[in-house]
Amino acid sequence: MSSPSRAPGAGDDRRLARLHRAGDRRARELLIERYLPLARSFALRFRHTHEPVDDLIQVAYVGLIKAVDRWEPERGLAFSSYAVPTVLGELRHHLRDIAWMVRPPRDLQELSQSIERERAPLRAAIGREPVTADFAEHLGRTPERVNEALHTNDWRTPTSLDREVADESAQGATIGDYVGGPDAGYERVEGQLAFEQHISRLDPRAREILHLRFSEDLFQTEIARRMGFSQMHVSRMIRASLEAL
Repeated sequence: MSSPSRAPGAGDDRRLARLHRAGDRRARELLIERYLPLARSFALRFRHTHEPVDDLIQVAYVGLIKAVDRWEPERGLAFSSYAVPTVLGELRHHLRDIAWMVRPPRDLQELSQSIERERAPLRAAIGREPVTADFAEHLGRTPERVNEALHTNDWRTPTSLDREVADESAQGATIGDYVGGPDAGYERVEGQLAFEQHISRLDPRAREILHLRFSEDLFQTEIARRMGFSQMHVSRMIRASLEAL
């Protein structure tokens, strides 16, 4: 959409709003076009975040469109005064509730945004890049909480598993090298514990026969000779024990 040639005016805004309410789509478009630079300027305030600037601008435009459609000029508030919090609210909502890969608690999100809003003014006031202690003193928060909030930007997008570990002893190892995989040992331990729990219900003679058959891999005839039973008796005991288990 191209920028209109007329300068914005409160009276003209109200006229366009009345025409829009009456169904004039062109009036709606003109009012939106008039304030596109304003919406864009607010989007650029958040360019320090990990969100692409183009996405932020689109979110700001959505907020502007919502403001145009919801503004009630008869309440006496100028459109610009109504649009500013609507656009900013849309941007903050997007950054707070949509742009997180891992969403931190709400108070940490808000503290993170407060830190970023105060970063430039605080840098200008102290003449250097602010550190955790500077933000803590300026915002009246503990250094531990500020440090936690400063790291929330890392939660917006996942770190690549191909990134090298920042450790000289790692010798070029990546984060992916330290990610664990399935461990069959846990399943074996659970199976062993379950087996021991159930087999303890059998009498010692039945347990011994199962041990000879399945641990030492003896034939039934060999078990019968060792235990002093008939091969048929050993067969019946194995079948009964397995059914009980």
